[in-house]
Amino acid sequence: MAERKIRILIAKPGLDGHDRGAKVIARALRDAGYEVIYTGLRQSPEQIAAAAVSEDVDAVGISVLSGAHGYLFPRIIELLREQGADDILVFGGGIIPDADIPVLKAAGVAELFTPGTPLADIINFLRERYPE
Repeated sequence: MAERKIRILIAKPGLDGHDRGAKVIARALRDAGYEVIYTGLRQSPEQIAAAAVSEDVDAVGISVLSGAHGYLFPRIIELLREQGADDILVFGGGIIPDADIPVLKAAGVAELFTPGTPLADIINFLRERYPE
């Protein structure tokens, strides 16, 4: 029996309509062998957490460009915990000031990737977390 592929949900929360980066990440992860579910634009934290649980994902990648990262990341993590899914790894990226990164990590975000991060760095991060 073949091993199950690692499942990753890529989510674009809030009102930000710029999803090119999320789509690039989704494709790169798919090409690296992960099973990727992309939620599309303008998802609420509740929708993202519900999708993560119903899709039985291993990780959630969140893309935030709107400046609402200080609310969105912790809220999604809180909702996952409330649903007993605190084993789901949460990572993300977008326009996130350096000063906010330690705060988000303290809230439970595993890693954050800012613009210009090589795709290989994101893939390597996930491979370290989920060795083959």
